[in-house]
Amino acid sequence: MQTTLKTNVTFDGVGLHSGAAARVVLRPAPAARGIVFRRVDLADKPLLPARWDHVVVSPLNTRLTDPAGVTVSTIEHLMAALAGCGVHNALIDIDGPEVPILDGSAATFVRGIVEAGLTRHSAPLRAIEILREVCVSEGASVARLTPATSLQIDFRIDFSEPAIGRQHKVLNMANGSFVRELCDSRTFCRAADVDAMRANGLALGGTFDNAVVFDGDQVLTPGGLRHADEAVRHKMLDALGDLYTAGAPILGRYTGVRAGHAMTNRLLHALFDQPDAWCWVNCDATVAARLPGVGVSVADLHAVA
Repeated sequence: MQTTLKTNVTFDGVGLHSGAAARVVLRPAPAARGIVFRRVDLADKPLLPARWDHVVVSPLNTRLTDPAGVTVSTIEHLMAALAGCGVHNALIDIDGPEVPILDGSAATFVRGIVEAGLTRHSAPLRAIEILREVCVSEGASVARLTPATSLQIDFRIDFSEPAIGRQHKVLNMANGSFVRELCDSRTFCRAADVDAMRANGLALGGTFDNAVVFDGDQVLTPGGLRHADEAVRHKMLDALGDLYTAGAPILGRYTGVRAGHAMTNRLLHALFDQPDAWCWVNCDATVAARLPGVGVSVADLHAVA
């Protein structure tokens, strides 16, 4: 069955790139609504569905837009939390153009969602089953979807900084794996990139409190890493959030090699351009048990930093 939140959940913070203060309120929504953002700071309160075909390609975040040019950016961590907690329908009020970065991970979003609890709709839940391989690539970057009985994420990164280096991780996202394994992993950047981003009007809200900064073989962020492989875990977190813009849970294996937001969105475009590569499946109890978020409880939060 489809789910929504039992009650409103509010988050306050600043945008990573804009540095602007913003408030986000997650609200219950009816069945089949999906995840929809509403810009409540604008007179007509425009609605922006969190779907792949409303995404503006960006290398540093995932940004939604509407025909009038209204945007909501940096949605990926919140989308990952909604996917990982099994929320299928939500109206998200936001009073600015960027979702707050909070601590740079999805952990605060997850805690708020899990503590609020979910309500089940009577409407059946459908998932997107991958029937054959779909792949996009650009240089050394690759994003691929292949058939699997649950959502699995296989990610590889390779950075010249010794503090990051080569990292590889594979996870089956069923049964609360996201909450326990990924949700507290923070966004990261290289010290050499910070000045360039700020010169281009980006990372204006970035601090050591909401990002892990690497410099050569050093981690500059006080307190160090939450996981030895926090960088690849965060890339997996991003991938889950970006994949949830498909509009439904995915049953398939996602493989990312040096992939980012733009590459994952290209992959979804490629998938939906090939109707024989996927199909809708109704989620009976057996299928639903393999979805992200099923079985998540407050107890899972004890595994989160």
